[in-house]
Amino acid sequence: MARIKGGLNAKKRHNRVLKLAKGYRGARSKQYRVAKQSVMRALTSSFAGRKQKKRDFRSLWITRINAAARLNGLSYSKLMHGLKAAGVDINRKMLSEMAVSDAEGFKTLAELAKSKA
Repeated sequence: MARIKGGLNAKKRHNRVLKLAKGYRGARSKQYRVAKQSVMRALTSSFAGRKQKKRDFRSLWITRINAAARLNGLSYSKLMHGLKAAGVDINRKMLSEMAVSDAEGFKTLAELAKSKA
């Protein structure tokens, strides 16, 4: 039985990693050994980044809601407490969207929260 060398599979593996490293500077995109380390680190960071993105967006929504609430004479925490007491079940993403695009609708919610708080 003839011996099969592993060159083809190794080449495939190397090319897969180098393709992921496309766009990196210098040796990071050319040399397999360096590219492999960079790609491994990048993939780890991208996993963490997907989690960070959720935190960043929530923070942005809260900032927008707070700004709109203060225009209506409330703080963020008083607004949220008032809405909860009034039984209004609306998430922060939608509240921030209302704050940006539908000021009148947000104002009615703020008035409702004021009356319940």
